[in-house]
Order: sequence, then structure tokens, then C-alpha cells
Amino acid sequence: MGEPEQRGQFSIGEVLAQLRPEFPDISPSKIRFLEEKGLIEPARSRSGYRRFSAADIERLRDILTMQRDSYLPLRVIRERLAPGTPAARAADGGPGPAPADMSRRQLMEAAGIGEAELTELEDYGLIRRAGRQYGPEALAVARTVAALHQYGVQARHLRAVRAAANREANLIEQVVAPQLRQRGAGARDAASRTAWQVADLTRRLHATLVESALAEAGLAAAAGPAPTSSHEPGAGISGRATDPAGPSAGGLRSASGRLRVYLGKGRGWP
Repeated sequence: MGEPEQRGQFSIGEVLAQLRPEFPDISPSKIRFLEEKGLIEPARSRSGYRRFSAADIERLRDILTMQRDSYLPLRVIRERLAPGTPAARAADGGPGPAPADMSRRQLMEAAGIGEAELTELEDYGLIRRAGRQYGPEALAVARTVAALHQYGVQARHLRAVRAAANREANLIEQVVAPQLRQRGAGARDAASRTAWQVADLTRRLHATLVESALAEAGLAAAAGPAPTSSHEPGAGISGRATDPAGPSAGGLRSASGRLRVYLGKGRGWP
């Protein structure tokens, strides 16, 4: 007969059952890996089994969300969850995420980047500011580029991405130009809806073409869920060893869905 479970404590199986609906790729090895990296510290029963509190589960949820939605490396996640930081206070019911309009210092702290990195992003046109403030799209770009750094991709390598996004935006502007010339009261709203519908279609086309090109190069999508950024970074343009597990089709579609960031749009996607 097993020893009685402490009040408010959960086994690793119960943790998986709670998190799997939101994070299908969660596994015992993933949780153990996060523990080894010092991201979580579950208690131990007298028999040596891990016992998780409700706070541990919420912390896991925060970590997995930051990996999935912001592609943050574990080092940055650990810093953001350190006691006294905005993310840690938010987990305890304190102030929430960074404001929609941020100062330069706020942007660097929220994205986990330094002054030189932000300057480089601005120099290559990946981030722009309105006056002295940065919008939410700047934070999304900074976090994504920081994640790409794990694979040897630098800001200078992304000039083609910026140029392609500008060309797509120009195409969309040409499509909606006749609507903008109309004088009706709802012309601009109609043009905006059309623009985002066309942007959605170009996003899907972009994802399909990238997947097709990778398949032709012998890098067909692997079966199973897309890997998170918890694994050791693979090599990229800088020539380090490449991670053998390629991204799944679902992962590519998820990443390409952030095209709106490069279009300079932070909201309004249909």
C-alpha cells in the first residue's frame, strides 16, 4: 500500500494529464530536463518520487508557454522567472507582461537582449520605433531573433526576410488600393479586412513553398509534434553541428503564422 499523498501535491503523471491538453508534446523526460536545468524544483516524497504543487504546475505552464509562443531560450526564461522579475511577479498575481508601448530599456529587459543586439536589429530594419517607444511587434521580433541566435542565425542573415516582407506588404497595398480610393464611410475598414485576408493567404503560400523547398532538399517534415527550444541548439548559418530533428510541418506553419510581425502589424489578424 502506497504512502499517503500530501495535500495539494501531484505526481508526474497527474501533471502530464493537466498540461497535455495545452502542450501535447509534454513528457516525463521533458519535465526532468527542465528540473536538471534548474527551471523547476519539485519536492520529493520519502520514497524519492517527484511531487508537484499547484505553483509548480503553473510555473511549468509559464515555461512551456514562453518556449512555444516566444521561442525563448532556457537561459532567458530562467532570468525572467527569477524572484522579483516582472514575469515572476505576474505568476504570483502581480503586474502582468510588458506594456504595449515600451521604452528602450523595457524592450531589452522583456526580450532578454542587450544594447548592441537591439541596435543591430534596428540597423537591419527588423525593428522600428515610433518616436521613443516600441510596440508589441518589436518585442515579438526581438524574441524571435534571439531564439534564432541559438542556431547561428544573426540579424544580418535576416535582411532577405525583411525585404520579402516589404514586398508582400507592397503587393497587399496594391490589392486594396482601389478600395482605399472609394469615398464611402466604411471604405478603409473594408480595405483593412481585405488586406488581412490577403495577408493570411500569402502566409499560407509562404509556408507551403518553404515546406516544399525543404522537402526537395531532402529535409522532409518529421512525424510527431514540433520540437520546442529546450533541446541544445543546432547549427545554422554559422556552421555549427545541425540538430538532426527537423521541424515538423505543423511547426513551420506556426512559425510562418508570425508573418504579421514582419508586416509591422501587431493586431487585427482575422
